[in-house]
Amino acid sequence: MTEMPQSTALVLFSGGQDSKTCLAWALERFDRVETISFDYGQRHIVELACRKRILELISSLKPNWANKLVQNHLIDLGVLGQISETSLTKAMEIEVAKDGLPNTFVPGRNIIFVNFAAAVAYRRGLRHLVGGMCETDFSGYPDCRDDTMKAIQVSLNLGMAKNFVIETPLMWLDKAATWELADHLGGQALVTLILEESHTCYTGDRTNRHDWGYGCGTCPACILRAKGYDIFKNSSQ
Repeated sequence: MTEMPQSTALVLFSGGQDSKTCLAWALERFDRVETISFDYGQRHIVELACRKRILELISSLKPNWANKLVQNHLIDLGVLGQISETSLTKAMEIEVAKDGLPNTFVPGRNIIFVNFAAAVAYRRGLRHLVGGMCETDFSGYPDCRDDTMKAIQVSLNLGMAKNFVIETPLMWLDKAATWELADHLGGQALVTLILEESHTCYTGDRTNRHDWGYGCGTCPACILRAKGYDIFKNSSQ
């Protein structure tokens, strides 16, 4: 199996709170970092616009992050949105489906994302694939689970004859701990950048500014982010 450079990473980067924290985590640990983003017809496509501002600013937050961030790759996965019947890809109300999962679940999304990321990493000579998957504060999405990521890592390494490592630094953190991690990595400057520039709201709302950032304030993503931020702020006072 051909070895790839150890200190290289490709971050799955949506422009949201979790992926931005993961990007900071990668910049702290690796010498060369690239990002990959996906346009899959998501209703909250504003997150892709937010990612541009984040990529422009994040490297300047700490001297040891400067010059590490090399390139962003934007992948058109519109076909995923076309075949999905979910409230993230269609004009539907957010609700719990008959199988117990919220209809914000896009079947296969993270599996597809990681496979495309590995294909780009293969070409670019990047070893570590970094994603914000989490099974602590999540909606029960099966493709966010640790077992799923471990299984994908095995299949990628067998199928590509490489030695990829899938890194999920948020897997066992709740949202409050994710805010704490951001503070630990980049201090108030990073927390402020997440508040002002990242986007989590499923509806794509950038008109309402709350203590925890922008969003509708009522969708599951906003509620989770707001709750975590409130706990984080109260514990740090």
